[in-house]
Amino acid sequence: MATCTNLPHYLSFRTKKTNLYCMASGAVLCSIFYFIGIWQYGGITSRAGVVVPRLPCDPPRNTNKHMNKPLDFMPHHTAEDLYPIGEVARVKYFPQCNPEYSEYTPCEDVERSLKFDRERLIYRERHCPERGEFLKCRIPAPYGYKTPFRWPESRDSAWYANVPHKYLTVEKAVQNWVRFEGDRFRFPGGGTMFPHGADAYIDDIGKLINLKDGSIRTAIDTGCGVASWGAYLMSRNILTISFAPKDTHEAQVQFALERGVPALIGVLASNRLPYPSRAFDMAHCSRCLIPWTQYDGLYLIEIDRILRPGGYWILSGPPINWEKNWKGWHRKRDDLKAEQYGIESIARSLCWKKLTEKEEIAIWQKPSNHVHCKINRKVFKKLQFCQAQDPDEAWYTRMQTCLTPLPEVSDIKEISGGQPANWPERLTAVPPRITSGSLEGITAEMFRKDTELWKKRLSHYKAIDYQLAEPGRYRNLLDMNSYLGGFAAALVDDPVWVINIVPAEAKINTLGVIYERGLIGTYQNWCEAMSTYPRTYDFIHADSVFSIYKDRCEMEDILLEMDRILRPQGSVIIRDDVDVLVNVKSSCRWTRMGKQNG
Repeated sequence: MATCTNLPHYLSFRTKKTNLYCMASGAVLCSIFYFIGIWQYGGITSRAGVVVPRLPCDPPRNTNKHMNKPLDFMPHHTAEDLYPIGEVARVKYFPQCNPEYSEYTPCEDVERSLKFDRERLIYRERHCPERGEFLKCRIPAPYGYKTPFRWPESRDSAWYANVPHKYLTVEKAVQNWVRFEGDRFRFPGGGTMFPHGADAYIDDIGKLINLKDGSIRTAIDTGCGVASWGAYLMSRNILTISFAPKDTHEAQVQFALERGVPALIGVLASNRLPYPSRAFDMAHCSRCLIPWTQYDGLYLIEIDRILRPGGYWILSGPPINWEKNWKGWHRKRDDLKAEQYGIESIARSLCWKKLTEKEEIAIWQKPSNHVHCKINRKVFKKLQFCQAQDPDEAWYTRMQTCLTPLPEVSDIKEISGGQPANWPERLTAVPPRITSGSLEGITAEMFRKDTELWKKRLSHYKAIDYQLAEPGRYRNLLDMNSYLGGFAAALVDDPVWVINIVPAEAKINTLGVIYERGLIGTYQNWCEAMSTYPRTYDFIHADSVFSIYKDRCEMEDILLEMDRILRPQGSVIIRDDVDVLVNVKSSCRWTRMGKQNG
């Protein structure tokens, strides 16, 4: 039995023994974790193998030399740096769709449309597939597809293999819309109401209103045919959106896009057109077969909504000047007389002024404000003003038979909402919607800085995408999230046009600003397909698109839609958070500089 005098010696012996056990255990554990680390980095290799890679040491950072060096804030890591080794093997692969889908337009599918009401052409509106119906394959180009002609040659020519439809060459042979010659189509510039060509027809309009002073910059062509009116207005610095429903005349919008002319599939039916109020300087209908006098004038009321104050509506063909022209139209005099009377009556209820009627062309002008119009409402009690309605809301928004009120003015000579500058000053002048303060949080200084920023960004884009830098290589461009239109504005001197998209989910509706700059665009929900044919765009720009939709729909569905509407050998530039870009790269198999053929 131990006594108290032997206790210190005993404790000292136990402590030394414990320390030896701890040291031995620590050595064993360190060795175990060391070998685990080697195994995670590739394992122990054969005799000649490398165990772990050598990592260079950083030089000291606390010397005077490094302390005096200016700080570098430029990024030194890209999404590619973060791309895990071996990830390529795990990229999801989407096969090509069956060749029968080469012209698939999901939200304008003919078979699906037949399920909907034919009253007021509702069945021709957008009807998109449900989530479970989305195609998970890549839309193929048709057999023999060729790179489209470059602008301006494309205005007059298109490859037959790219749009293999001859129906219009027979149906519209007399009107000279399009001709088939060998392996290509020719577009003589004719139209139903301008057999002598679009140029001569536009010259006739130019004798009635001023098309040269820059006051008319944006236009819309309803029931556009192959969009020759819009195509020939471009040489006059007038930018036109042309639209027509799918399959009224086979492939008319597809021909327009192949020509390098802005166009969308669309129809006046039950929903508003996807444009903001006060967007267009001029609207046009050349025998477009729209029933203007039906449904209490609903379609003319919608044209009034999208026309800017002082804007023009041009109608050519029946029933204009029916007394002289009725025999050539093969219609009864009384029917034509009633139709023209109905149009005149609706125009008066909108407070439009009829400027002229010459030959088969008539032109009305929208008032610059609603001062007189409001006084008339008190007397006639007809077509009352819309109440509590956002005039710029136009994504699946129902049309109503009420007059969209213009912004208030303090003087009868004042332009409601402000007067946009004439083109080309309009592009960089601060838009009236910003100067008036109607867009919360956006100032004139922010607009100017955004314009300068996109000039610098475009210069960088052209440095990394040689096709974007090559004049004439691209023609049709898409900006999926345009904000103030800075990307399109920076491209104004290039031979391209840009369709600017303001997502329906955007926090601030800036599409009206884009139009006040003299640019064009539309609304879009990118969880759905766009109202356009496959292979519409040469180039797609996507700024923060995937961040906006990350909790709304699948990234792969947006990428497949981008692939559908991008032309073979076209390019995409995506700006977004790095983690988003990594996910994008793991979800698509495009080449670094462009989409592959097929």
